[in-house]
Amino acid sequence: MQAAAPRITPNRKQETIMKIVTIGGTGLIGSKVVERLRRKGHAVIAASPNTGVNTITGEGLADALDGAAVVIDLANSPSFEDKAVLDFFETSGRNLLGAEKTAGVQHHVALSVVGAERLPGSGYLRAKMAQERLIRASHIPYTIIHSTQFLEFLGAIAQSATVGNTVTVSSAYFQPIASDDVADAVADFALSAPTNGVVEIGGPDAVRMSDLVATFLKRSNDPREVIADPRAPYFGTELAERSLVPGSGARLGHIGFEQWFGRSEASRH
Repeated sequence: MQAAAPRITPNRKQETIMKIVTIGGTGLIGSKVVERLRRKGHAVIAASPNTGVNTITGEGLADALDGAAVVIDLANSPSFEDKAVLDFFETSGRNLLGAEKTAGVQHHVALSVVGAERLPGSGYLRAKMAQERLIRASHIPYTIIHSTQFLEFLGAIAQSATVGNTVTVSSAYFQPIASDDVADAVADFALSAPTNGVVEIGGPDAVRMSDLVATFLKRSNDPREVIADPRAPYFGTELAERSLVPGSGARLGHIGFEQWFGRSEASRH
């Protein structure tokens, strides 16, 4: 009796397991990105000064980047003062990109801000644009992700605009995104081919900043009164109506304010 021919099945494409270094890997977004990439089986280093990797001093960079295929830069300045934040992003960027070039990194992923190029009056956003220029000039394949504001920062936006019992906030539109949606997008872009350009991500809904801050405070039983002012500064600059809204090709998250707030309430209790 002739033996049966072996059964042939299509080969499934296997995702290459990579070493990925996440700068700022212990922060709000970084810790979520690290968790997602580790679930997929990648060797991920959560790099931060607390774990012995410092992009300002250069400490630990060479060892951390040795053998890395992808670097995700989620580091943020501890100070938003104009000179301090510019010094941070320029120093960190030069040190990190220099170490990546030596290590032969194949993809640099950086998180920046939707509208940064439209708001030169903001010292923070000028610093982010300086960071982006360093990335483009490095000759390392890259993806720059422009994200809208995080829903988790609504409280900080309100606090920064508070005088006494009133909160004076811009009435311009913005499209805030939940940190979980940010982390999903960052992880996906890190595992994709470099775009050598900018991609945008945002939340599902464009709303007036003053309206959403008022809703957030009311739902939080916070008695402060919100005043909508089209000239109220945001990160030191006045906003046009849609300065902070992503374009039509943006990747949008699926978690809206109500779902995010409900989860936040549940986690607090």
